[in-house]
Amino acid sequence: MRRLAFGLMMCLLYTSLASADTGFVNVRSNHNVKKTADRLEAVLTQKGMTVFIRIDHAAGAKRVGKRLRPTELIIFGNPEVGAPLMQCSQSVGLDLPQKALIWEDEAGLVWLSYNDPKYLAQRHGLTKCAEILKKVENALRNFAIAATMP
Repeated sequence: MRRLAFGLMMCLLYTSLASADTGFVNVRSNHNVKKTADRLEAVLTQKGMTVFIRIDHAAGAKRVGKRLRPTELIIFGNPEVGAPLMQCSQSVGLDLPQKALIWEDEAGLVWLSYNDPKYLAQRHGLTKCAEILKKVENALRNFAIAATMP
């Protein structure tokens, strides 16, 4: 019963953070930026995703004498999912591979943000890919929960 309640709470938290205005989903993390990014990279690898690169934006800013709150970007994907999406509309390649931004806001809260698949569907006219997009949406939600929750 506790598991069901926790799952429902996570779904409500997740769905309340999707933003139609911006086209991305923000999920609050219980960890710092590095640990959240480490956890995300681990779950992506475990699930067979290819992690192409991990970029530490704060470190890059520091190299040019600028200060930036902790911010990391992970670029990842799977051609078994990406290729069928591109068959629906090649322009979706502008937004693939997937990206997740892990960042600290002004209040010190840490967030994991990614493109909302519904936004990508609208942006690229992916009307014939509803089944694939639902799988992507579920996978991204699960990755985010695994990376951000205790």
